[in-house]
Amino acid sequence: MKNNFRRQLLKNGILSTTALLVAPRVLQAQSQTCAKSKTPAQAEGPFYPVVDQLDTDADLINLKGSQKFAKGQVVMIQGVVTDQNCQPVKSVLVEIWQACHTGKYDHPSDPNPAAIDPDFQYWGKALTNDKGEYRFRTIVPGAYQADRDWVRPPHVHFKISKLGYMELITQMYFAGHTLNSRDKILQRLPKTEQEKLIVYFNNRQGSQHPTGQFNIQIEKI
Repeated sequence: MKNNFRRQLLKNGILSTTALLVAPRVLQAQSQTCAKSKTPAQAEGPFYPVVDQLDTDADLINLKGSQKFAKGQVVMIQGVVTDQNCQPVKSVLVEIWQACHTGKYDHPSDPNPAAIDPDFQYWGKALTNDKGEYRFRTIVPGAYQADRDWVRPPHVHFKISKLGYMELITQMYFAGHTLNSRDKILQRLPKTEQEKLIVYFNNRQGSQHPTGQFNIQIEKI
């Protein structure tokens, strides 16, 4: 079963062989260490939700009251929000929004002709607990054409906010995807900053789905 899972990831272009080999070590390091370095900001993009959804919880693959599930590869995104002194911050609002498996956003301004997924939530939010932890269940978004010579890699938008702290807007990327090296937004950052936004996913004990650790650091005002 584990080998089937690895083959599926490789087939979908989500992880390279190198990523699979180093993922467990990276996940462990990300979860146990905190460097005093703010998470890089990235553009909000044009597709932040403009209409409130009926369901905005942290589970984006199953709409409230529905027996159906979103299409695509399910993943867990989790992490710890800390301040500039590496102290966990509780009650932080963490919002995510993204495209569905076809690369389509649920937004009136999205020109992508791809089909929308009526069973996908598209936008979710969570509050960090006393340990600064958050967790989402979602799917790997599809890549999409951003310009004639530019295809955006799978990515998830994040907005992190709490009274008394600087709001942070950024994007999270999937390690091993070939489009990362050609993305005009990600490549604006130095390599050391890019690494803070690229997340490795791996089967973790106790989880049904590939899990990635995306730790976030914000600053007090």
